[in-house]
Amino acid sequence: IYKHAGMEFNINSPAQLGEVLFEKLGLKGKVRKTGGGALSTAASELEKLRDEHPIVDLVMQYREFQKLKSTYIEPFPTLIASDGRVHTTYNQTGTVTGRISSQDPNLQNIPIRTELGREFRKAFISEKGYKIVSCDYSQIDLRMVAHLAKDKTMIAAFKNGEDVHTRTAAQVFNVPLADVTKDMRRQAKTLNFGVLYGMGTLGFARAAGVNRTQAGEFIERYFTEFSGVKEYLEGSKERARKQGYLDTLFGHRRYFPDILSTMPMVRAQAERMAINMPVQGTAADLLKMAIDLEQTEQQLFLAEVLQKRVNPEKALPCFTETIQKILERNWMQKREEIKMRIFSGTCSEEEVLELAREFDKIKKERPRVSLQETPCVRKVSF
Repeated sequence: IYKHAGMEFNINSPAQLGEVLFEKLGLKGKVRKTGGGALSTAASELEKLRDEHPIVDLVMQYREFQKLKSTYIEPFPTLIASDGRVHTTYNQTGTVTGRISSQDPNLQNIPIRTELGREFRKAFISEKGYKIVSCDYSQIDLRMVAHLAKDKTMIAAFKNGEDVHTRTAAQVFNVPLADVTKDMRRQAKTLNFGVLYGMGTLGFARAAGVNRTQAGEFIERYFTEFSGVKEYLEGSKERARKQGYLDTLFGHRRYFPDILSTMPMVRAQAERMAINMPVQGTAADLLKMAIDLEQTEQQLFLAEVLQKRVNPEKALPCFTETIQKILERNWMQKREEIKMRIFSGTCSEEEVLELAREFDKIKKERPRVSLQETPCVRKVSF
C-alpha cells in the first residue's frame, strides 16, 4: 500500500486514506460523500473503485486482516475459561426488537464470507461426544411478512413449498418458474429482504447492481404483484404515526418518537424501524416461546434453534443421537398425517393418488444425520 501511495500514512484514518486515493492518486468514480462533504472510503464505496487502481484491493485486504486481528484473534484468547473453552452470554433483552444477542465473545458474528474468515472458524471445535450443529428455520422473517400482511401470493408460495425468491422473480418478471434466471432470483431475493428493512429505490439499486430507473420499475412491479405486503408496510408506518408505537403479534411493544420528526432523514429512519420491528420482533417472540414446549427432546432442539436465530451461520453443540431421534419422530408424524388424510374420505381420487405417491416417497427417505466434516467444524444436514 505504501509503495503504491509513494508514502507512509495511517491506513485506518478515513481522512488520510481519502487524501491518498482521491487527491494524490486522483481516483475517479461515483463515490458518495460523507456528512462532512469528503469522499467516502467506506467498503461499499471502495468496491466501486476496484478496477481503478491496485491499491484499492490491497486496502480492502488490509481492512479484513485488521478486523480479524482486532475483533477476533487478539480478544478471543483472553476469553478462554479455565476449562479451555469459550462460553458466550446470551442476552434476551439486549436488542430493541427482542432478538437474542451474544457477548464475551459475540459468537453470532464469526466471519464466514471470506477464505480467511472461514479459516478462523476452524478454531471452534466441539467437546468429545458432541457435534457442532448448524440449524435454522427456513425464511422465518419472510414467513412472518406473509402472515402479517396476509399476502395471498406469498402465502401460496410457502404453502406449495416453492422457493419464495424464485416465485417472486417469476411474478415480477412475468415469466414461468422454469425460466427464472440466477440474476432474476438474485434481484428478487435482494428486494424480498430489503422490504423488511424499508429499502428504497436508491438502496435497492446499489444492492442489486441496477440503475435507479430499473430499481424503481422493479419495486413498482413487486408491490403490484404483492399488494398485501405493500398495504401492510404502509399500514405499519401509519399506525406508528398515530399511536407512537407498534406491537409484535405477541404484544412486545416498541415506541417510535422520531416518526413525527420534521427532519426527513430522522423520520425516514424511524419509518424503516417501524416496518421491520413487528416482523423481526414476532419471529424473535415465536422462537422464545418455543422453549416452553414440554417434551425434553423438543426443548433441547428448539433451544438450539432459539440461540441460532440471530445469525444463520451460528453453530451450536448438540447430541447427534438427540437430533436423530427428533428427525425420526418428525418423519413418523408426517407419515401418520398423510395416512389420516388418505383415509379421511374428504380427498378426491386425484388427491389420494398424489398423497399415496408422497407417502411412498417419504417411506424411502427415512432420515439419517449426515455429517460433513472439516478438520474442526462439523455440519449436520437433515
